[in-house]
Amino acid sequence: MIPYPWIEQAHERIAKHIHRTPVTYDPELNAYLKWENHQVTGSFKVRGALNKVLGLQPWERELGIVAVSAGNHGQGVALAGQLVGASVLVFAPEHVVPAKLEAMRALGARVHLVPGGYGEAERAGLEYAGENPTTWISPYNDGQVIAGQGTMVLETLMEMPDLRRATWVVPVGGGGLIAGIGAALKERNSQEKTHLVGVQSVASPFMHALYTSGSQDNAVELPSLADGLSGPVEAGAITIPLVRQYVDELILVSESEIRQAILYAWEKYHERIEGSAAVPLAAILSSKLVDRPAVMVISGGNIQPEVHREIIGGGAWME
Repeated sequence: MIPYPWIEQAHERIAKHIHRTPVTYDPELNAYLKWENHQVTGSFKVRGALNKVLGLQPWERELGIVAVSAGNHGQGVALAGQLVGASVLVFAPEHVVPAKLEAMRALGARVHLVPGGYGEAERAGLEYAGENPTTWISPYNDGQVIAGQGTMVLETLMEMPDLRRATWVVPVGGGGLIAGIGAALKERNSQEKTHLVGVQSVASPFMHALYTSGSQDNAVELPSLADGLSGPVEAGAITIPLVRQYVDELILVSESEIRQAILYAWEKYHERIEGSAAVPLAAILSSKLVDRPAVMVISGGNIQPEVHREIIGGGAWME
């Protein structure tokens, strides 16, 4: 359980360092969209990273911070490291989106590229952190990171309190975002009925496998536009029981559906979103989620510019 007071404390701690991102309503879909692509660093990940780093003890900061990231968490940690004067080392998969790699380095992080995918980068980062006196900050397997992600619910409900009764539709990778949102929605008003739905790509269905069968051993990872949701979940991660506790349904969407959602966001809303952010919209556009009204968390906008141009131009991203 993530205690609700942790989320309130996180909200106070990070408020002056982040943007209050907009919420818009689409009457055709009967859905609200929470645009975290307008967030500092272009992603919700900065919420959890800031909450964790700003709450560290001075000696923890002095050790230096180590993290693993497909790009967005690394940017958040790098920004937080700047604020507290801590060095930041990020382990990232070798095929990290170039724009995200450049952004992490521009914020002062050293980035170590690891052959393979996200899982290999996470293992390398955990091994390094275990062998060296450093402060490890997981993008999802940390209560204070999760509490920071939950602040977007407080922010949204301050403006639109009735949305607590809507169906919230949230991207899922390691589960930190949906765990934070679940805690914010369900811990404060445990008697009130809320509906929380996670969405993940069929190309990287690790949390879906854990949620439905209790094991991710047979999950297979393929290339995905939703790079921020890719990779296996750390064994024993606190998000695994939290997702089971808070989440009512976990949906898989295809790469073509993600692609169509990116295009739809551009044509309908004039918003540039990354693949990870597009999965809630993909679930609604494909009619895999029918409950309304819905709140879609559009988690970020850090898509490689060339990939985005190719998608909105109508070409084939991959065979």
